[in-house]
Amino acid sequence: MIDLYTFGTPNGKKASIMLEEVGLAYNVHSINIMKDEQFAPDFLKISPNNKIPAIVDPDGPGGAPISIFESGAILIYLAEKCQREDLLPPSGEARYSVLQWLMWQMGGFGPMLGQAHHFLKFAKEDVPYAKKRYGDETQRLYKVLNGRLAEAEYMGGDVFSIADIATYPWADRHEFHGVNLADYPHVMRWYDALSDRESVEAGMNVPTPPPTA
Repeated sequence: MIDLYTFGTPNGKKASIMLEEVGLAYNVHSINIMKDEQFAPDFLKISPNNKIPAIVDPDGPGGAPISIFESGAILIYLAEKCQREDLLPPSGEARYSVLQWLMWQMGGFGPMLGQAHHFLKFAKEDVPYAKKRYGDETQRLYKVLNGRLAEAEYMGGDVFSIADIATYPWADRHEFHGVNLADYPHVMRWYDALSDRESVEAGMNVPTPPPTA
């Protein structure tokens, strides 16, 4: 039984969607980042960067327990643990296609959208420069994603992969960062298809249903 430490953020949803997709049993430990629970000493031992999500697998490599932090690392670990070569091909061009789009999400379509979320919705003061800077970058990243999905059914190619799992929870917050998916028809097609996937729907409701406002 894997222990999942998470909260209702896009990064947290990646791990729960993945666990649902691979069908591993898991216990959910809600780490309320609004109450600074991520800074508790016990959690620091699991996640040295004080960020969710993190997992502890009692049956890690060689049968020894292992803890993994960083959402991208968790996705890679679980795909390889479960030998899900559809989610992460073992070698060749297909593998690197998935990994490059995973890294694109981790480095851009996440951090930049997170900044847009903050300055457009949560900042305590109006900062027009920040709104424009991160809003423009968010729109640019959606254009990149739309272009990719114009040429492939999924981000890595023809098959649903960990790159899609990583990206979907951020796209699910499109209203938070001022994006109309109708402006990106290939993203909308992809988004609707993933929304209907059973593992995605189940994972998005961990630990609680996503906010609607």
